[in-house]
Amino acid sequence: MIYRDFQGIKLSALGFGTMRLPVLDGEYAKIDEKTAAEMFDYAIRHGVNYFDTAWGYHDGESENAVGKILSAYPRDSFYLATKFPGYDLGNIDKVEEIFEAQLKKCRTDHFDFYLFHNVCEMNIDAYLDESHGIFAYLKKQKENGRIRHLGFSAHGALPVIGRFLDKYGKDMEFCQLQINYVDWDFQDAKDKVELLKKWNIPVWVMEPLRGGKLASLSPENEAFLKSLRPDERIPAWAFRFLFGIPEVKVILSGMSDFEQVKDNIATFEEEKPLTEEERTLLLGMAENMYKKSVLPCTACRYCTSHCPRQLDIPEIIKLYNEHCFTGGGFIAPMALSVLPEDKWPSACIGCRSCEKVCPQQIKISEMMKDFTARLRG
Repeated sequence: MIYRDFQGIKLSALGFGTMRLPVLDGEYAKIDEKTAAEMFDYAIRHGVNYFDTAWGYHDGESENAVGKILSAYPRDSFYLATKFPGYDLGNIDKVEEIFEAQLKKCRTDHFDFYLFHNVCEMNIDAYLDESHGIFAYLKKQKENGRIRHLGFSAHGALPVIGRFLDKYGKDMEFCQLQINYVDWDFQDAKDKVELLKKWNIPVWVMEPLRGGKLASLSPENEAFLKSLRPDERIPAWAFRFLFGIPEVKVILSGMSDFEQVKDNIATFEEEKPLTEEERTLLLGMAENMYKKSVLPCTACRYCTSHCPRQLDIPEIIKLYNEHCFTGGGFIAPMALSVLPEDKWPSACIGCRSCEKVCPQQIKISEMMKDFTARLRG
């Protein structure tokens, strides 16, 4: 197992994410604890020492299962992480109640790592509002030893992360980001890592395989990667890419079955980082992957000056591209939720004034209709 140094401790570079544990009868809230325990045991025996859970995973059952399974091992043999669920604004004034419940669910007297969960457009104002007492309470728990290291996860855009860091950056010890070779450019992960580097904040990675999308590629892309490294597993390319980012300490993988655990651990037995040429070729392949399914907006903003509804068309196209490439998901609805309804794609009146000045000849009015339909599901 590869290990990374963090403040005098050694963390396994592979972290066990618990958002996608095996379940019974196809029900997300019914975790197959017997199989999960076997997976945990194999991971621990092969060097994994970092386990990540959260209040909302498996409809609230992940922390219970993780706590029960890990209670069979010495507390000082693993590092446990969970998060304050501020992604749900109904929790904003419940930090003490939730934290105390999490300790009980996880059967522990402290969390090694604790995060503000999903700093994003929807909750940034609430997270920064000190009247809710979130930061003050969590900082107090750190002083009392019930939190060893305090950090945050983020799906928000770069300006949102910047606002959070301006307020709390000096107290943040790590940040968890969605990083993979597609999102390095597609979701501005590269710029987010650079921002954290300026704050001297190390990075934890979530969604290294983009929800499994990068574990199985098109025959064309798989053949291309096999031509470069014939013996390399396809999912391993995503992990090897991350090995080349110095700021990354822990790479979380939400493993759902025994084979995924075995394959991932085999990948993490040795670094085998990508060469510069391999990295360039991989990023070029990624660009081709998302450019096939996204609109070629360059954010020139000619369109916005001609929109009678004053819609931020480039930003809407960016969210549309994310939503289409991902096949849905929460990022676009989350970002749009903070806007007034008269700035949503549904506010487009189809006048096509924007289309007359678009250098890329994008059919913006059709995109707005399609986006509206996709959001309504």
